[in-house]
Amino acid sequence: MDRRNFISNTAMAIGVAGSNWAMPSWARGIHGGTLARKGSDVLSGEHLTMTVADAAYETGSRHGPAVVVNGSLPGPLVRLIEGQNLVVDLVNASSGDTSIHWHGLLVPFLMDGVPGVTMAAVGPGERFRYEFQIRQAGTYWWHAHTLQEPMGVYGPIVIDPASPDGHVYDREYVLLLSDWSPLSPHTIMRKLKVGGGYFTYDKTTASDDYPLSGAQRRMWAGMRMSPTDISDVTGSTYSYLINGHGPADNLELGFQPGERIRLRIINGSAMTFFNVRIPGVPMTVIAADGQDVLPVDTDEFQIGVAETYDVLIEPQGADAFTFVAEAMDRSGMGVATFSARPGATAVVPPLRKPPVLTMADMGMGEMARDNGGMVGHDMAQMDMAQMDMAQMDMAQMDMGQKDMSNMDMSSMNMRDTAKLPSSVKVGPGLDMVSMNPVDRMDYPGLGLDQLDHRVLNYTQLAAARPNHQVQQPTRFKEIHLTGNMERYMWSFDGKKFSAVTDDPIRFAFNERVRVKLVNDTMMAHPIHLHGHFFELVNGAGHGQQPLKHTVVVQPGGSASFDLTADAPGDWAFHCHLAYHMHAGMFQVVTVRPFAKAGDAA
Repeated sequence: MDRRNFISNTAMAIGVAGSNWAMPSWARGIHGGTLARKGSDVLSGEHLTMTVADAAYETGSRHGPAVVVNGSLPGPLVRLIEGQNLVVDLVNASSGDTSIHWHGLLVPFLMDGVPGVTMAAVGPGERFRYEFQIRQAGTYWWHAHTLQEPMGVYGPIVIDPASPDGHVYDREYVLLLSDWSPLSPHTIMRKLKVGGGYFTYDKTTASDDYPLSGAQRRMWAGMRMSPTDISDVTGSTYSYLINGHGPADNLELGFQPGERIRLRIINGSAMTFFNVRIPGVPMTVIAADGQDVLPVDTDEFQIGVAETYDVLIEPQGADAFTFVAEAMDRSGMGVATFSARPGATAVVPPLRKPPVLTMADMGMGEMARDNGGMVGHDMAQMDMAQMDMAQMDMAQMDMGQKDMSNMDMSSMNMRDTAKLPSSVKVGPGLDMVSMNPVDRMDYPGLGLDQLDHRVLNYTQLAAARPNHQVQQPTRFKEIHLTGNMERYMWSFDGKKFSAVTDDPIRFAFNERVRVKLVNDTMMAHPIHLHGHFFELVNGAGHGQQPLKHTVVVQPGGSASFDLTADAPGDWAFHCHLAYHMHAGMFQVVTVRPFAKAGDAA
């Protein structure tokens, strides 16, 4: 099989091609009369046309409205060659506003596809032409920057290098992971605004078997928080898809024993972190966010929304293996089967026990993620209700060993705003402050730190092609990720986007800045900067920090990256959880050239 050909292994839905009589009644009328095809066609060349249209979609027992591009969900795979020129005509035949953002591609800012920042939204019946040169190789994706994205306006991008990249493999699959709900995005947003935990059915009770003591349960209740509040939107409404196929669709991916297979894995979901594994098959990570890294052998990894990972696998010893993309909150999974012969099946593992949030996810510094204690303090004898948490030096505390089962933590000060810099706005949009956030680059993701097999984390990534000429940062900038879960308000530095439209984050052209993101919430946030790659400050040596366009900032922790602001223009900077972004966790980064000598200030 030619590796340049994308193999979708999907068939057109029965009755779609001109067989309106075969469609269920819900698929006709208001949804445009056509069912979305599952899987991606391939678009290649220098002039492409992408047409957005209303449609219907079904998987398993769920069905409802969708928006498709060129008739399929996901939309077409755009396969390009590094160095080529590209023209794309976007045609909007749908009933809503649309656009295309070329996620991870280095394009002129006016081609970046963000309504309200770089362009006006493309309205129903309108067209827009994108034109730019392809300046890179790797695995990326495209998506609308409107609420059409969660309904199906997204698809993969693969850019083949102008010269061989050194990776040897026999077969290739592009696997786009996503989530889909029969509820419209507007309905989901409305329900989240009414109650942030609307879709979270997995609650702790007195009779459950979560590893929580009575004191810990009282602590969570006193803070009006839930230790199982992992994802805002869950499998209670989401079906988890692989190339548009839900678990009931039996997606099959062929292979021959002994083959080396490259998987280009993209998280194109609206709200879901996925834990990816193939039981019985090790994986070797060779690229992150489209950029080559030194190979890392692993058995599982968590992929945040908007991230991509390329891995190599060599399935052998059986006729079939299950590819599992389990939602981080373990409310469901996407499933596909690698089959050496048609119809071969493998065991689909059951959903694992949902994880629970811990002291570390509250921003309690060096507190452990299992038991607890403090160096020099017998926590079992201390009443936290009598302690002024604002005055405690959490940096000197090691919560790693002591038993916390007898602690009363109901009066912990989780809103000590004195710890915040003056740039953070204190108000109703901020209901928690991380008391001692620490760098959590070595954390593999919620629910993955206690497994008995290898799990990837950011500290294992190093650039495959070092750049030792890179300069040290000349400026430091700290940005806080803030929110109020109960009111479903999300923001940067306590200010939602609607309040800062005239106050962008400013970088000088070619300025080198170290940016520290501090997560003052108990949810993981995948933060994406348009138009640039940044280098993770993950402990890699000088010039070997891995390039990424999206970084997951763990709950209650921090993450840092070095940015060379080398792309003039206005660029979106936001959490890639769709409903967090639309609720306010969005900003504009503006990069402007230095004034030339003699120019007016």
